[in-house]
Order: sequence, then structure tokens, then C-alpha cells
Amino acid sequence: MIRLTDDEIRFFRDNGYLIKRGVLDPDLMSEARDSLWANAPDSRRRDDPDTWIGAWKPEDESDDPKSLRKGTRWNFRLLGGEEFMVNLLPADPNVHGMAEQLLGEGTIPVPTRMRGIYCTFPYGDVEKKGYGCHVDAHPFHLGVVGYIDDVPPEGGGFCVWAGSHKTFYQDFHSQYKMEPKDCHEEHRRQVNDSPHTDCYGSAGDIVFWHHRIGHMAGHNYSRQIRQAVLCDYRKRDLDTTQDEPPQDDMWRDWDGIRSLNERDNG
Repeated sequence: MIRLTDDEIRFFRDNGYLIKRGVLDPDLMSEARDSLWANAPDSRRRDDPDTWIGAWKPEDESDDPKSLRKGTRWNFRLLGGEEFMVNLLPADPNVHGMAEQLLGEGTIPVPTRMRGIYCTFPYGDVEKKGYGCHVDAHPFHLGVVGYIDDVPPEGGGFCVWAGSHKTFYQDFHSQYKMEPKDCHEEHRRQVNDSPHTDCYGSAGDIVFWHHRIGHMAGHNYSRQIRQAVLCDYRKRDLDTTQDEPPQDDMWRDWDGIRSLNERDNG
């Protein structure tokens, strides 16, 4: 089993994210890539990287939420409930076990589906854009991004603003819902003026992230398609805690982190 060290848990606590290398099952990643390409329009050919570059042609765009294709993005959610996809990320014993180290053993049911495969195609020869973060709107505790193919630097990897979870946690009227206070937009502008972290990596790497951290899907200036799978972990008591205001101890609901803090302070 792959486990988190105390230092890694401290890093997550302080920075709001953590990268773990070489976690995902190679056979399941291969199956996910094969399934993605089996559903790709003919204009994008697996054996011709030149066809990967740029925005979708108008005739290949799709508003279907299960296979949303706009601009250079493809959010392929159709497979999110397939058994092999669930086993690839949320039900993987290593991933789920490390999530329990943060949130508490036995507190997280294994999700029955995950978000799907989210792709960012190479932009091509374009002027580089700025970066700006957001916080996800739906209630959950811990997010996980997994790469099913290599993601080079500036290749569309998951980007985070380290430490921003501490600010944004207090910026909402409730712990987990999207109920921003008036100060949130000003704080978001301030965070955007600070450096972000590009969480690039190799196939099999995963990124854990706190639900209130500022983040975005990075811009893709590489020749690779950024192919990521995503899932959210929710504790069993989320229905009762999601309406509560931010706590003095933002880790009250994170049994593993609270336990580590107690040991460190004991």
C-alpha cells in the first residue's frame, strides 16, 4: 500500500495540495485512454499528433454534458460510472486509503462514479495567456486529479495557488457551499497576483487538493493532450456539516490532520 508520511500530511495542511507519483494502475489507465479515443471525432486521430492542436471545428463541438467539447477542452463524462473508471481512481485502494489518512478512517464512502476524463488540447502557436483561479461550487471535502498520460510543464496540468485554501475557507458563509462573502472577489484578485504552482507530472501521478483551494486547469502550450481523471471525496456527515459556518479550526472535519496536529502540539 502507498501511504502518506506525516511530512506529506503537513505539506497538504499548509499548502492545500499534494502530489503523489506513480499511483494509478497502468492497465486501467490504458483502458481509459483506449475508451477516450474510441469516442473521439474522426478529426482527432490518435496516430497523428498534428490533429490534436487547436480548438474544435464547429461541426465537432458538442453541448452534451456527457461529452462536452468546446474550444480546446473535452470533458468526457460518459464513462464516469463505469466500473473500470471507478476502480482507476476513487476506488483504488491506495488513493482511497490516503484520502482516509487525511479525513479519517471509515469516514469516506467510495464514490460510485467519478467526474470522467477531462482533456485540454494543445493550443498551438498562440500568445500566452494569464492565469486566474476559482473555487469549486459543489460541496465536497477532498478532490483528486489523476493523470492517465504524461503532462509536461505548461502542458495543461492542474494549477493551484498554494496556501489559498486558508483564505478562501473563511470567505464563505458556510463550510462547503458556494455562498461567498463580499470579501471573496477582492481576496481572489489578491491571490491571482501571487505565483501559482503547475502540478505537471507523468502518467499515474495524482494530485490531492482541498475543496477551497484556488485552482484552474492550466494552459496547454505543449504537444501533448492533457488527459486527467477527477473525483471528489465526501465524508458521510457532509449533509449536516455543509451548512455550518467556517470553524475556528478549519481542520475540525479532517480527522487525520487534526490527529497529526494534536501529536505535533502534544
